[in-house]
Amino acid sequence: MSKETVKIQGIIDGKRVSTQNLLKNVYAKLEDGYTEFEVDASGQHNIGGPLWTSDGKPLKFTVKNPGQRVGSMGMPGTEIIINGSAPADVGWLNAGATIILNGDGGDTTAHCAASGKIYVAGRTGTRSGALMKHDPKFPSPEFWVLKTVGSFSFEFMGGGVAVVCGLGAEDSASVLGDRSCVGMVGGTVYFRGNVKGLSNDVWLMDLDESDKDFLLAGIPEFLEKIDRKDALSIISDMSGWKKIIAKTFEEKKVKSLMSIRDFRLGQWVEGGIFGDLLQEDYYVANYVETGDLRLKYPEWQNARYSAPCEYNCPVFIPTQKRIALLRQGKVKEALELVLEYSPFPASVCGQVCPNLCQDICSRKKVDIPVKIKQLGQLSKEADIVFDAPERAEKVAIIGSGSAGLSAAWHLRKLGYQVDVYEQDSVVGGKLKQVIPNERLAQEILAAELKRILDKGVNVKTNSKVDKDLFDKLCKDYSAVIVAVGAHIPVVIPFEGHEKLVKGLDFLKEINKGQKPAVGEKVVVIGAGNAAMDVVIGAYEMGAKEVTAIDIQKPAAFEAEMEHARHLGAKILWPVFTQKVTDDGVVTKDGKLIPADTVIIAVGDRPDFSFIDKSWLNEKGLVKMNEYFQCEADEKVFITGDAIKQGLFTHALGDGRKAAINVDKLLNGRKLDKFEKAPVIPQDKVKDAYYHPMNPQRVEELETEDETGRCMSCGFCRDCSFCLEVCPEQAITRKEVDGKFEYLSNPAKCIGCGICAGVCPCGVWTMYEMTEKYIES
Repeated sequence: MSKETVKIQGIIDGKRVSTQNLLKNVYAKLEDGYTEFEVDASGQHNIGGPLWTSDGKPLKFTVKNPGQRVGSMGMPGTEIIINGSAPADVGWLNAGATIILNGDGGDTTAHCAASGKIYVAGRTGTRSGALMKHDPKFPSPEFWVLKTVGSFSFEFMGGGVAVVCGLGAEDSASVLGDRSCVGMVGGTVYFRGNVKGLSNDVWLMDLDESDKDFLLAGIPEFLEKIDRKDALSIISDMSGWKKIIAKTFEEKKVKSLMSIRDFRLGQWVEGGIFGDLLQEDYYVANYVETGDLRLKYPEWQNARYSAPCEYNCPVFIPTQKRIALLRQGKVKEALELVLEYSPFPASVCGQVCPNLCQDICSRKKVDIPVKIKQLGQLSKEADIVFDAPERAEKVAIIGSGSAGLSAAWHLRKLGYQVDVYEQDSVVGGKLKQVIPNERLAQEILAAELKRILDKGVNVKTNSKVDKDLFDKLCKDYSAVIVAVGAHIPVVIPFEGHEKLVKGLDFLKEINKGQKPAVGEKVVVIGAGNAAMDVVIGAYEMGAKEVTAIDIQKPAAFEAEMEHARHLGAKILWPVFTQKVTDDGVVTKDGKLIPADTVIIAVGDRPDFSFIDKSWLNEKGLVKMNEYFQCEADEKVFITGDAIKQGLFTHALGDGRKAAINVDKLLNGRKLDKFEKAPVIPQDKVKDAYYHPMNPQRVEELETEDETGRCMSCGFCRDCSFCLEVCPEQAITRKEVDGKFEYLSNPAKCIGCGICAGVCPCGVWTMYEMTEKYIES
């Protein structure tokens, strides 16, 4: 049974008690059964933790005049009330205590906090909240400040939640001081008021509904703890609140001046220290033997390797197989093959995709890449029959963008009932809402959307998914796929950021026919592919001069930048924005880039306000495994830009993968990581068989004529060269049910390697006979 409150004095008989002796007094009284302490301190350190009772009863400290580190390493079940202000390190390494500071805090308040709650009734000093972290096994730390924090606060923050209310500092230049959030990698900082000088490691964002729910639930409790309920109406007004979240690794990554690909293509020194360690020499044995006495033996390994185009395609589309079907005269099958991988061959592959497949096409070694883009356009009217038996299981998909509709297409192909929930009034996500018409013909997109809907995909438009509906979907459906895309624009928090127009909103207004107003001079902050779409949109809306700026080498593909330049745009880098004014953009070197309108297009984030925060990681993204499954619920899958922003082809590929793994889950099979077959080594594909063509002549060829130009990397083109040149006639061709293969008879084969040497596609591979012995 607890005794009455015990008083601990920091000054006895006019002499200051040492920190060590004061803490010994606390420990002794704790052993005597006391659980409530009034400490009249005189600058003693470390009051309030780490302490606990053997029977688990809570501890309470009321402290005046503490020294540094009050509440340091405070444990769960401990409450520490500080009457007045306190010096540095309040709540340092807090491990679960509730700390109420009825005054101002010094520097490094909440430093390294790992759990528990820290409430501050005033302001705090520099580096407050620095190195906050969160172990998912314990409740997330919370740090609430009524007024402001000092510079460098939340430095290297890795987790937890901070709330800076900015009361009385509404006209302050920054309620977070200067250079806050340097090195921040996780957690969330909510603030009310102005900010400036934020680190480049973070994004500034508007609140979503779950953020507002969190704040509106926590603010009354906070104000009650610090006895400031009078401020409730002011602070509960959500219109002045924003949040700061850390950039992901990919978002932080700055491209080098020369990409690795450019280095390999332009600077690689053959035979130098970066040369291949081992090359096939096709050595012919001196002693002619067969069978197991050969030094080497051949294997026909059709499709063992990925063709470069297939390997570089996020959807895994095997173009070499499409062209092989065309070569065999099977045009219908060739055009339909792509629909096994993507429901948008003409819209995405044929129009908006930068065609990574063509970037790595082996034909570039001879003249120009195979016309894969045009091949996609040929499939705009193709269709396939979904003949799988209708299944009883129903799958809900949240979002009707590229990833969501890709998942829906593949699930319907497998026989599942599919309901797609779309919050907008139109179907198609960013394909429909954002891409300029001159980059994507709307009639083609409409035809491909119709092809999807005609397969029985049920889309419920104007259906925004909130927490209640999400919980219901999880209960009522066999699986749920979250494909919400990324529709919350991020903002860089430099001075004047409130003057910015958000690029995503700007493009959506254009595609809805609303004609947003722009001035004659427009600056676009950002130079990625989305920013190039903004450039196009600005010219469509009447801009006369558009300049895109970026701090690094533009991430946009060259074709997109050339399109923008053709319209008259300038693309400048590296340019670092200092502030935005009514006159334009002021750079960090003091130059003014004049602008009537400044549009920011540096990235977007997904809206997960309908998902419980415990499902999210410290960057606000859903915690998931390598199978696209949520860690919190195995029947919920995440896909597309909801995982990571990428190309439309990435979304299509991820949607297909999520659908396949849903099918595997519902059938009790092992889920797939979708590892690609290795890309075929380029020296196995023989370009000597092909004569260079004039690029203009290639452009004039019909797409179907590409059958002769495609080098069929790693996929046998049935040319019979190997069969014809084998000196021992060891190779035969076998065909069953329209499928063929080539075989080498070990009783005749002498391991000379001529078959591998002449194979234009790299299908035949020679192996050392010792490898066969080892395997056996």
